Amino acid sequence: MDAADRRKKMMFRATHRGTRENDILIGQFAAAQLGGLDDAGLDRFEAFLAEADQDLLDWHQGRRLLPDDLVDDPLIAAFMAFKVDPSAI
Repeated sequence: MDAADRRKKMMFRATHRGTRENDILIGQFAAAQLGGLDDAGLDRFEAFLAEADQDLLDWHQGRRLLPDDLVDDPLIAAFMAFKVDPSAI
């Protein structure tokens, strides 16, 4: 599968998480990130999308600490710093 097809598939997964809150948060984050990722970055983004929705939301909102293996992950750092654009809702 080429990179464009991978991006489309991941964008769909990012915007169809099961709850509106996660669809917005993860969908907007994906829209901001996916275009600039190389193959290795797309691999990492796929792993990010495999994380449980509640974990992603809890980490982003500071309700739970990140697991040690994700603390130094640049994609997770970008996610933690990401702010939803309320005008796009």
